[in-house]
Amino acid sequence: QVQVVESGGGLVQPGGSLRLSCQASGSIFSIPVMGWYRQTPGKQRELVAHITSSDSTWYADSVKGRFTISRDYAKNTVHLQMSSLKYEDTAVYYCRIFPSATNGGSWGRGTQVTVSS
Repeated sequence: QVQVVESGGGLVQPGGSLRLSCQASGSIFSIPVMGWYRQTPGKQRELVAHITSSDSTWYADSVKGRFTISRDYAKNTVHLQMSSLKYEDTAVYYCRIFPSATNGGSWGRGTQVTVSS
């Protein structure tokens, strides 16, 4: 079972940028879908973006045009480049391997992103 660990969170001013990384413990070549979710206290975890093994991407309307998800197959990593950050982007961001026929899926422990002046 491939596990994932997130990194790259932190404190950033509105309008700033951050790049989150999701490091997998094994090869991501055979993983059909990986994605990023976020969650704030008292709210459900929401899907932010996902990417397929053919590099097809999907974004939530709230981040479209500002966030970019990508896969680095050489490093078994999925990145989330976040730009033009807003206060409402503040959340814990989680990486997820979506369940498939060949794996049961997994979640990382999350990385905190705080947008504040």
